[in-house]
Amino acid sequence: MKYLEFNTPATKEAKELASDYKLKNHGLEYLERIFWNLPDEALYEEAVFRNEGKITKEGPFLVMTGKHTARAAADKFVVKEQSTENNIWWGEYNRPISVEKFNALLARIQAYCQDEEVFVQDCYAGADPGYKMPVRIITEKAWHSLFARNMFITTEDRDTLKNFIPDFTIIALPGFKANPIIDGTRSETAIILNFAERTGIIANSHYGGEIKKSIFTVLNFLLTFEDVLPMHCSANVGNKDDVALFFGLSGTGKTTLSADPKRRLIGDDEHGWSSDGVFNFEGGCYAKVIRLSADHEPQIHATTHRFGTILENVVFDPVSRRIDLDDDLITENTRASYPLEFIPNIVADGYVHSHPKNIVFLTCDASGVMPPIAKLNPAQAQYHFISGYTSKIAGTEIGLGIEPQITFSACFGAPFMVRHPFEYAKMLKDRMLKHNVNVWLVNTGWVGGRFGVGKRISIRHTRNLLNAALDGVLDKVEFRKDKLFGFEVPLSCPEVPEDVLEPSSSWGDKKEYWKKYDALAARFIENFKLYSEGVTDEVKNAGPSRLSKVQM
Repeated sequence: MKYLEFNTPATKEAKELASDYKLKNHGLEYLERIFWNLPDEALYEEAVFRNEGKITKEGPFLVMTGKHTARAAADKFVVKEQSTENNIWWGEYNRPISVEKFNALLARIQAYCQDEEVFVQDCYAGADPGYKMPVRIITEKAWHSLFARNMFITTEDRDTLKNFIPDFTIIALPGFKANPIIDGTRSETAIILNFAERTGIIANSHYGGEIKKSIFTVLNFLLTFEDVLPMHCSANVGNKDDVALFFGLSGTGKTTLSADPKRRLIGDDEHGWSSDGVFNFEGGCYAKVIRLSADHEPQIHATTHRFGTILENVVFDPVSRRIDLDDDLITENTRASYPLEFIPNIVADGYVHSHPKNIVFLTCDASGVMPPIAKLNPAQAQYHFISGYTSKIAGTEIGLGIEPQITFSACFGAPFMVRHPFEYAKMLKDRMLKHNVNVWLVNTGWVGGRFGVGKRISIRHTRNLLNAALDGVLDKVEFRKDKLFGFEVPLSCPEVPEDVLEPSSSWGDKKEYWKKYDALAARFIENFKLYSEGVTDEVKNAGPSRLSKVQM
């Protein structure tokens, strides 16, 4: 826009909601124009004016994110300095980068931004006033600024915005390419967090999820030092103030299953558990919408037809402007970002002063051998929390194909866990025991055979099982002890066929079932060797046994 000498729609209002804490404090100077804290409507106008996307039927704003239709997990780095050196879980998910490399990259970014226009949103992460963190999101795309408004907690108070000082700042520049030779990155894409400088950089990615997950990763580190357990989970609460947590990776059903019309939604993805209760980190939801059903997920489906929702990589008819949620031509990882208040029956202020009564670990078992629900004792709960067994669903990370990949993701969110899984597992254990929490392992994956042979378990069956667990109905039924994993599996559940509760019954070849189940047990055992030194013998022994050691 700097080469065109005319105003854009919000030029006159660009500075109306500016903070006194200017961008020069971030080293960003000589900018052409800064659009401060524009509301949704103004950002729509700017995004359309700049040809960043299209307005679809009934008002959602549709964008295409180019080659990055998912998180670039392999391009994430954390600056290694005094505060992080001995506190970060260095390795696959947290790659170290030096202070010198970060500073040099930031200097190039500061030069890149000169004479450019940027958008700023000053908002908050964390609904509990005791832990609310001011965050500043600086973007070169108007729709990214709208994304930040959807996903974080905003304010319209002019005095608050005028005096806003961020505790952490994210600079998102999809037009800036890193240079691996100069910058020490893996590719031209880079997601880098510097905790000492309280600054994060997102370079060469349009995917909105990088902004959201960067702030989540920040909270996953900082809040542990305030005795708050950060969790990759959705949460809701019943009429008796009985909070339920739903842990799971993308595609396992966190958003869908927590949006229950009989329970109030606290949030759909990221929460903190303090000594006072549970609170949402976000002000919005970021849901997968591929093949979303108006019958099975009516609340989420309705958001895909509302002004204010951002749709990422959804196929649409440019003439009628109607979207097609069933079309995966661009990616399986189609997404909708929308404010939390778009979902009816929510906890308006985002936090509750009560503790969980039930914890649900959602696993998408692509091998089709796990029971649809099982009850875990405290040691088993720690074992499965640290293991984080699931399947990565197509599209949620760059490089995934059509077939789900069996994986173990510690704490059901390893890519976002900055500290060692032991730290989070210990905090979870302490809270589970203190508040006498029931823990359930729920399989939202395949039944009747592995992926390609069986079919995905019915959402209706999963909902009925969860309702029975959360309402205490399963406390009154008989259980069987699983032969390999040792957890308790209910023999019956209202409105769920009994053969669904016994996964082997839907396999034509029982020997093949037990062979697959044994192979899965072996993978659990092998994976847990990575963590065995940091846990008690009781937790080590809470894992599965091999078929050869079990009397059939």
